[in-house]
This record gives sequence, C-alpha cells and structure tokens, in this order.
Amino acid sequence: MSQWNQVQQLEIKFLEQVDQFYDDNFPMEIRHLLAQWIENQDWEAASNNETMATILLQNLLIQLDEQLGRVSKEKNLLLIHNLKRIRKVLQGKFHGNPMHVAVVISNCLREERRILAAANMPVQGPLEKSLQNSSVSERQRNVEHKVAAIKNSVQMTEQDTKYLEDLQDEFDYRYKTIQTMDQGDKNNALMNQEVLTLQEMLNSLDFKRKEALNKMTQIVNETDALVSSALMEELRDWQRRQQIACIGGPLHNGLDQLQNCFTLLAESLFQLRRQLEKLEEQSTKMTYEGDPIPMQRAHLLERVTFLIYSLFKNSFVVERQPCMPTHPQRPMVLKTLIQFTVKLRLLIKLPELNYQVKVKASIDKNVSTLSNRRFVLCGTHVKAMSIEESSNGSLSVEFRHLQPKEMKSGAGGKGNEGCHMVTEELHSITFETQICLYGLTIDLETSSLPVVMISNVSQLPNAWASIIWYNVSTSDSQEHLPGKSFTFWTWLEAILDLIKKHILPLWIDGYVMGFVSKEKERLLLKDKMPGTFLLRFSESHLGGITFTWVDHSENGEVRLHSVEPYNKGRLSALPFADILRDYKVIMAENIPENPLKYLYPDIPKDKAFGKHYSSQPCEVSRPTERGDKGYVPSVFIPISTIRSDSTEPHSPSDLLPMSPSVYAVLRENLSPTTIETAMKSPYSAE
Repeated sequence: MSQWNQVQQLEIKFLEQVDQFYDDNFPMEIRHLLAQWIENQDWEAASNNETMATILLQNLLIQLDEQLGRVSKEKNLLLIHNLKRIRKVLQGKFHGNPMHVAVVISNCLREERRILAAANMPVQGPLEKSLQNSSVSERQRNVEHKVAAIKNSVQMTEQDTKYLEDLQDEFDYRYKTIQTMDQGDKNNALMNQEVLTLQEMLNSLDFKRKEALNKMTQIVNETDALVSSALMEELRDWQRRQQIACIGGPLHNGLDQLQNCFTLLAESLFQLRRQLEKLEEQSTKMTYEGDPIPMQRAHLLERVTFLIYSLFKNSFVVERQPCMPTHPQRPMVLKTLIQFTVKLRLLIKLPELNYQVKVKASIDKNVSTLSNRRFVLCGTHVKAMSIEESSNGSLSVEFRHLQPKEMKSGAGGKGNEGCHMVTEELHSITFETQICLYGLTIDLETSSLPVVMISNVSQLPNAWASIIWYNVSTSDSQEHLPGKSFTFWTWLEAILDLIKKHILPLWIDGYVMGFVSKEKERLLLKDKMPGTFLLRFSESHLGGITFTWVDHSENGEVRLHSVEPYNKGRLSALPFADILRDYKVIMAENIPENPLKYLYPDIPKDKAFGKHYSSQPCEVSRPTERGDKGYVPSVFIPISTIRSDSTEPHSPSDLLPMSPSVYAVLRENLSPTTIETAMKSPYSAE
C-alpha cells in the first residue's frame, strides 16, 4: 500500500494535520494524482543537487500534463481548470529555483511519515498520551517547517552568490576588453556606450551584493531565534521524556526528528559560511568605495560561526542512559566492578565525522558531593563515533565495557563513608570529545543523568528509590540550585545537621521559623514593631542560620537588617541563644545597643530564649565594620556597626533555593514534633 493510501485511511484528527501543512506548502491535488510517482522519486537527494532537481521538476510538469490529457477526455471541467491553474503556479514559483520544489516535497513526505507513526502508536494511558501529544506538538511541526524554510532560503542565496560571480566575471571581461582597445577607439560612440553599460553593471553588482548580504543576515536572524527558543525547547522536552522513560514511563521518541533538524541547520550554516567566503574572494578581486562586503561580511561570519558552535554543543546527547545489562529495568544504578552500557549520539550527522570523533568517558568530573567516596572508570573509556547502518543512520557510540571502581582513601581505609548513606549519593558520568571540521575546532561535553553507586545488590531498592525521587522532582542534570555550587539535598542535609547539633532546643520550642524566603520575611516584618526579629535558615550558606530585624528610619521608612549567617563552626564556640541575648550594634550616638526586642510575632526576647541562656552576658569589646554581601557583621562577642542603608540586598545569588510551596511542605513536615524522625532521614549527616 502506498504511503498516500495509508494517509487517506487516518482518523479525522490526523487528516486535519495533513490538510494543514499541504495548504501551506504544496497542492494536495498534485500529491493525490501523482501519489505513486512522487513517492518513487528521491526528493531529499534532489534538494542538494540542482541538476537532479531540474530534471525532477521537468518530469513533474510532464506527469501533470499527462493527467491533464486524461481528465480532458473525461470532460471534468472543474478539475481541468484547477490543474491548469496549479501548473501555472508551479512553473512560475519553482522555475528559477528547482531545488525549492524538491525541499518542499521532501518535507511533505517526511511529515506524512511522522503523522503515520504517531497514528500507529498503541493506545496509552493519560501520562503516555500527554507525552505523545508533546512529541507531536504544534511547536515541533513549526520547528520542522522553519528548518525547511531556512534550508530553502540558503539554497536561494546560493543562487544569488553564483549570479554575483557570473556578473562580476562578465564585468571583468568587458572592463579588460576596454583596457586593450586603441586610444582612437576609446573616443567613439561605441566606446561611450560600453562605458555606460559597465556603469550599469557596477550599479547592479553593488545592488546584488547588498541584497545577498541582507538575505544572509535575515537567515542568520531566523536561525538564531529558532535555535535559542523552539529548537532548544524541543530538546529539553525530549530530555524530560527520557527521564520519565528511565523510571518506567513510556518509551520516548523524537530524537530522529531532532537529528533531522540539527543536521539540516548545520548543513545550512556551513553552506552559508562557504557563501560568505566566496563573497570575500569576489571582493578581493574587485572592490570599490561603499562595497558592502568588507563592512558586513566579518560580523556576519562571526555570527554564523557562533551558531555552528552552539548547535554542535547542544547536539551531543546521551541517547541511552547508563544501565547494567543484568538489571535493564533499573537504569542509573551501577554496581562497583560490574560492567554497564551507555550510548552517546551526535544529532548532527555529517559523513565527514564518521570514525573521526573520539569520545572519552570519566566519572564525577563536574560534580562535588559530600561523600568521601571517589570512583574511577575501568575498561575501554575512549571510543570513536560511527554512522550506524540502521534506518536512522545516526552518528553514535556505545560504551559496553565500562565499570566503576571505588578509590580507597587513606591507608586502605574508606574515610568517613559511614556518615552517609551511599544510596543517596548522586554521581555523574561525563563524556568529552572534539570536533574538527572545515577549519573549526569545537570542544563538546555532556553528562548522564545522576547515577547511584552500590557495592551490593541488597542496596538496589534504596538506590532505585533515589533515582525515582530525583527524576520525578527535577530536570536539572546536576540538581544544582540557581547560582549555587551545591544541590538542594546538600543544602537540606546541612540544615538538618545544624538543627540537631546546635539549635535543637530552640527548634523544639517552635522559635525557629527556618524555612522562609526573604520575600516572605519582609511581608511578615514590615508592619511589626521596631526590634521585631525572626530566625531563618540561610539560602546561600550551607548549614547557616541568620536573624533579621525591622526598624524605621527618621522619615518612617521600613528597614530590614540581617546578620551574616552563623554556621556550625561559630555556633560551636558560642550558643545561639547567648548570641541573641548579647548581640549589639553601634547606633548613631556611638552607643552599643541590642536591636533584638521581640521574637516574631510579638514575644519578648528574654521570655522566648531566657531558659536557654547558658552564661553571663558578654562585655562589649570593639565595633566592627560592615561585612560583605550587605550583611550586618557579627563576631563571637556580638557587636556590630549599623548604617542607615543596611537593608540586605537582593542579589542574583540570593535566589530562593525552592518554591514557596516547597517551603510550606518542609515547614509542616519538619515541625518540632517530628524532628527526631527527621534526624533519622537519609539526608541527615549521621
């Protein structure tokens, strides 16, 4: 059965998709009448071969004429009228650029195959349907159409570049002919006419150069916008679908479509780069005042090169995540000294790269963990990528003989491994390679999803739970917090350690608000009495606690002041309750004063913390200057200098480590009544 016959048997919702893209690209009447002939031609090859495309366009018109003759005998007036109109449109639209029709028909056939594949997927549940809808989203179709349009535009600028070259050659020939003429001949009317012709040719050459550069600039702008937005969104969607598939979701797809888009864009950009090089050659041979090539070409070439680098860097992906062959349903859980497999893919498939791209694997190259466990990879950790012989012909490499080995610390010991549950540690396999192509050298790097290392199969269930938890909750391959060098779990573990070892009595009494954002903190304090303060965990310091109080300026403006967070090192030297009792700032009158009066909402400080004071009040020492990052500084004999502009700044590094809803969940589940349970959490330091 022909592809077109299969298309006609689709459900109405899929037929609507077919109707939509044919309206925008190619007459459906021609697709229907010439279905078998169209499917038997290699339109994709013709889209890169002008001679082949010209022959196919001529044959298409011949086939259309034959159909016209057939329907004329049937006296189908309406069809005859439509076919004549369509033939006239086709001849006028594609006559000067036959490769365009090849690109259009190739894209239409590819879109049909994609819709057929989507329609033939088995019936699925709500989650699977959601993922399927995502994979065949409107955005994906738009991306493919825009990629095809960019490729077509580059083919047209190729014709412009060739035309410019021919025009310049003709100008050179005519100009040299005049130069060789005798002096007497240069004064006749024929000579004057030839000079006018040369001037017109030069004007035309200048116009065409500007026109070609403007078209190239437009292509670069469109490519830049496409890559930075829709194409990257498609790639992120695929990566998220891969995450869900790894923990039992439906099989993910869409990588072949992404490869097609990445490859076509890369080919178009390299073609555009060659066109710019040809323009430079033409300008070197002949230039003039106001020549646009020297003024615009260098910047345009720089932008094209940047896009090529960006495209390649995003095209290097982990197609199949690390997995032990003995446990195929539990990917990303790796046992020491047991081999695992992992597959890499370059979404830009170019024949020049076959067996030329060597990939090196390593472990924990870019990830810092609190664990003392360190690993190396044994086995073949460098392999070359090759173009597969399968139907998709992807450029990929599969590592099959890697195995993690733990590095022993100290004199054969295992360090402080006992302080952490190994099934909660997340590690990462990193892959590096270098592309050398057409004079460009591009370094590429990508990483697997986080993996858990186990030494015994009995640890597999707990390790798998960690993998599920991570992949359900985040799409960040490192899980790092915005602007931070640590993960959310590292941050939370440090907070739990701080509570247990240094502020547990205060936490049990319910006096530590803890999980509250700076925005929420300001809302709580701004309408309170001067001297009202609250205690919250630091967002930017691991295992830190700070306090913030409110006061008013002379004109009534509300001001908030926060101290530099106290960590476990400082709290080991002085109890936190004593710090709150003795903390002082130097006021305008140069007199030390404790600004902390009422614990939020209105509890007198000594009433809240009096029973936790463990020593006599400290004597005042000397004032200190304002600290870094906008904090009011603090010392072990807590006294500071405060200024009127001491409100803590909201810098990018102070972004929330979690959403307000997560804050609420943590606050609810880490209440004083459940603190002992929390201390037994796998994220606890002990």
